[in-house]
Amino acid sequence: MKRYLSTIVLAVVTIGMIFSQVTLGDKVPNFTGTDQDGSKWVLKKQLKSTEYLVVYFYPAAFTGGCTKQACSYRDQKTDLAGMGAQVVGVSGDKKETLALFALEHQLNFTLLSDESGEIARLFDVPLSEGKTIQVELKGKALDLARDLTIQRWTFILDHGGTLIYRDKEVNAAEDSHKVVEFLSSLQ
Repeated sequence: MKRYLSTIVLAVVTIGMIFSQVTLGDKVPNFTGTDQDGSKWVLKKQLKSTEYLVVYFYPAAFTGGCTKQACSYRDQKTDLAGMGAQVVGVSGDKKETLALFALEHQLNFTLLSDESGEIARLFDVPLSEGKTIQVELKGKALDLARDLTIQRWTFILDHGGTLIYRDKEVNAAEDSHKVVEFLSSLQ
Protein backbone atom coordinates (compact mmCIF):
# COMPACT_ATOMS: atom_id res chain seq x y z
CA MET A 1 0.00 0.00 0.00
CA LYS A 2 2.82 2.41 0.91
CA ARG A 3 4.56 1.74 -2.42
CA TYR A 4 1.26 2.30 -4.26
CA LEU A 5 0.77 5.69 -2.53
CA SER A 6 4.35 6.70 -3.36
CA THR A 7 3.70 5.93 -7.02
CA ILE A 8 0.53 8.04 -6.97
CA VAL A 9 2.33 10.97 -5.30
CA LEU A 10 5.16 10.77 -7.85
CA ALA A 11 2.63 10.73 -10.72
CA VAL A 12 0.80 13.79 -9.34
CA VAL A 13 4.06 15.70 -8.89
CA THR A 14 5.18 14.78 -12.42
CA ILE A 15 1.86 15.87 -13.91
CA GLY A 16 2.08 19.13 -11.98
CA MET A 17 5.55 19.75 -13.35
CA ILE A 18 4.41 19.09 -16.91
CA PHE A 19 1.49 21.51 -16.66
CA SER A 20 3.10 24.18 -14.48
CA GLN A 21 3.64 27.61 -15.97
CA VAL A 22 7.09 29.03 -16.51
CA THR A 23 8.38 32.02 -14.57
CA LEU A 24 11.41 34.26 -15.06
CA GLY A 25 14.61 32.25 -14.86
CA ASP A 26 12.88 28.96 -15.73
CA LYS A 27 13.74 26.88 -18.74
CA VAL A 28 10.71 26.79 -21.04
CA PRO A 29 9.65 23.24 -21.90
CA ASN A 30 9.69 22.36 -25.57
CA PHE A 31 6.41 23.06 -27.33
CA THR A 32 5.12 22.86 -30.86
CA GLY A 33 2.64 24.85 -32.87
CA THR A 34 1.28 25.30 -36.36
CA ASP A 35 2.44 28.36 -38.26
CA GLN A 36 0.58 30.49 -40.78
CA ASP A 37 1.69 28.19 -43.60
CA GLY A 38 0.37 25.08 -41.85
CA SER A 39 3.90 23.86 -41.01
CA LYS A 40 4.91 22.41 -37.67
CA TRP A 41 6.96 24.83 -35.55
CA VAL A 42 9.16 23.40 -32.76
CA LEU A 43 10.68 25.55 -30.00
CA LYS A 44 13.88 23.49 -29.63
CA LYS A 45 14.54 23.74 -33.36
CA GLN A 46 14.05 27.53 -33.36
CA LEU A 47 16.34 28.03 -30.36
CA LYS A 48 19.18 26.35 -32.27
CA SER A 49 19.10 29.11 -34.89
CA THR A 50 18.88 32.20 -32.69
CA GLU A 51 20.44 33.87 -29.68
CA TYR A 52 17.08 35.17 -28.42
CA LEU A 53 13.49 34.31 -29.22
CA VAL A 54 10.76 36.90 -28.70
CA VAL A 55 7.40 35.21 -28.11
CA TYR A 56 4.56 37.69 -28.14
CA PHE A 57 0.91 36.79 -27.54
CA TYR A 58 -1.82 38.95 -29.04
CA PRO A 59 -5.63 38.84 -29.03
CA ALA A 60 -6.59 38.74 -32.71
CA ALA A 61 -5.27 39.26 -36.21
CA PHE A 62 -6.69 42.23 -38.13
CA THR A 63 -7.64 44.24 -35.03
CA GLY A 64 -6.17 47.72 -34.53
CA GLY A 65 -3.69 47.13 -31.72
CA CYS A 66 -2.62 43.71 -32.97
CA THR A 67 -1.94 45.09 -36.45
CA LYS A 68 0.14 47.96 -35.00
CA GLN A 69 2.10 45.50 -32.87
CA ALA A 70 2.76 43.08 -35.74
CA CYS A 71 3.76 45.84 -38.15
CA SER A 72 6.12 47.30 -35.56
CA TYR A 73 7.86 43.92 -35.20
CA ARG A 74 7.97 43.69 -39.01
CA ASP A 75 9.57 47.12 -39.26
CA GLN A 76 12.15 46.37 -36.57
CA LYS A 77 13.22 42.98 -37.92
CA THR A 78 16.66 44.29 -38.95
CA ASP A 79 17.32 45.73 -35.48
CA LEU A 80 16.17 42.52 -33.81
CA ALA A 81 18.19 40.30 -36.14
CA GLY A 82 21.25 42.47 -35.46
CA MET A 83 20.93 41.50 -31.80
CA GLY A 84 20.47 37.83 -32.66
CA ALA A 85 16.72 37.78 -32.04
CA GLN A 86 13.86 36.12 -33.91
CA VAL A 87 10.17 36.84 -33.32
CA VAL A 88 7.14 34.60 -33.16
CA GLY A 89 3.61 35.93 -32.63
CA VAL A 90 0.98 33.68 -31.02
CA SER A 91 -2.80 34.06 -31.12
CA GLY A 92 -5.94 31.96 -30.96
CA ASP A 93 -6.59 32.63 -34.65
CA LYS A 94 -6.84 29.81 -37.17
CA LYS A 95 -3.80 29.26 -39.40
CA GLU A 96 -5.79 30.41 -42.44
CA THR A 97 -6.51 33.75 -40.73
CA LEU A 98 -2.84 34.09 -39.82
CA ALA A 99 -1.83 33.43 -43.43
CA LEU A 100 -4.14 36.23 -44.61
CA PHE A 101 -2.85 38.56 -41.86
CA ALA A 102 0.80 37.88 -42.77
CA LEU A 103 0.12 38.41 -46.47
CA GLU A 104 -1.98 41.55 -46.03
CA HIS A 105 0.63 43.24 -43.82
CA GLN A 106 3.77 41.68 -45.35
CA LEU A 107 4.80 40.22 -42.01
CA ASN A 108 8.33 38.82 -42.08
CA PHE A 109 8.21 36.54 -39.05
CA THR A 110 6.34 33.45 -37.89
CA LEU A 111 2.79 33.52 -36.54
CA LEU A 112 1.56 30.52 -34.53
CA SER A 113 -2.04 29.38 -34.22
CA ASP A 114 -2.82 28.46 -30.60
CA GLU A 115 -6.47 27.50 -31.08
CA SER A 116 -6.50 25.27 -28.00
CA GLY A 117 -4.69 27.78 -25.76
CA GLU A 118 -2.04 25.21 -24.87
CA ILE A 119 0.92 27.51 -25.55
CA ALA A 120 -0.71 30.43 -23.74
CA ARG A 121 -1.38 28.24 -20.69
CA LEU A 122 2.27 27.16 -20.61
CA PHE A 123 3.22 30.84 -20.20
CA ASP A 124 0.24 31.50 -17.88
CA VAL A 125 -1.23 34.03 -20.32
CA PRO A 126 -4.94 34.61 -19.59
CA LEU A 127 -7.53 33.41 -22.09
CA SER A 128 -11.11 34.43 -22.74
CA GLU A 129 -13.90 33.46 -25.10
CA GLY A 130 -13.25 33.96 -28.79
CA LYS A 131 -15.16 36.14 -31.23
CA THR A 132 -15.90 36.53 -34.90
CA ILE A 133 -14.79 39.70 -36.62
CA GLN A 134 -15.61 40.88 -40.12
CA VAL A 135 -12.71 42.07 -42.26
CA GLU A 136 -12.71 43.43 -45.77
CA LEU A 137 -9.79 42.23 -47.89
CA LYS A 138 -9.45 43.19 -51.53
CA GLY A 139 -13.10 44.25 -51.63
CA LYS A 140 -14.39 41.02 -50.14
CA ALA A 141 -16.00 40.77 -46.68
CA LEU A 142 -14.72 37.85 -44.60
CA ASP A 143 -15.96 36.54 -41.25
CA LEU A 144 -12.93 35.43 -39.22
CA ALA A 145 -13.80 33.31 -36.20
CA ARG A 146 -11.59 32.20 -33.32
CA ASP A 147 -12.58 30.01 -30.37
CA LEU A 148 -10.50 31.88 -27.82
CA THR A 149 -8.82 35.20 -27.28
CA ILE A 150 -5.36 35.37 -25.74
CA GLN A 151 -4.30 38.41 -23.70
CA ARG A 152 -1.40 40.56 -24.96
CA TRP A 153 1.84 39.51 -23.17
CA THR A 154 5.46 39.37 -24.38
CA PHE A 155 8.34 37.07 -23.42
CA ILE A 156 11.99 36.63 -24.42
CA LEU A 157 13.87 33.34 -24.20
CA ASP A 158 17.62 33.03 -24.45
CA HIS A 159 19.44 30.50 -26.66
CA GLY A 160 19.18 27.84 -23.96
CA GLY A 161 15.42 28.30 -23.62
CA THR A 162 15.52 30.22 -20.32
CA LEU A 163 12.83 32.85 -19.84
CA ILE A 164 14.67 36.17 -19.37
CA TYR A 165 11.91 38.74 -19.96
CA ARG A 166 8.18 38.98 -19.32
CA ASP A 167 5.85 41.92 -19.92
CA LYS A 168 2.25 41.50 -18.76
CA GLU A 169 1.22 45.09 -19.48
CA VAL A 170 2.05 45.43 -23.16
CA ASN A 171 1.36 48.59 -25.11
CA ALA A 172 0.81 47.20 -28.61
CA ALA A 173 2.42 50.08 -30.51
CA GLU A 174 5.45 50.26 -28.20
CA ASP A 175 6.07 46.55 -27.58
CA SER A 176 8.81 45.97 -30.15
CA HIS A 177 10.62 49.13 -29.02
CA LYS A 178 10.67 47.90 -25.41
CA VAL A 179 11.99 44.53 -26.58
CA VAL A 180 14.76 46.17 -28.63
CA GLU A 181 15.66 48.35 -25.63
CA PHE A 182 15.84 45.30 -23.34
CA LEU A 183 17.93 43.29 -25.79
CA SER A 184 20.25 46.29 -26.33
CA SER A 185 20.93 46.32 -22.59
CA LEU A 186 22.26 42.76 -22.89
CA GLN A 187 24.77 43.58 -25.64
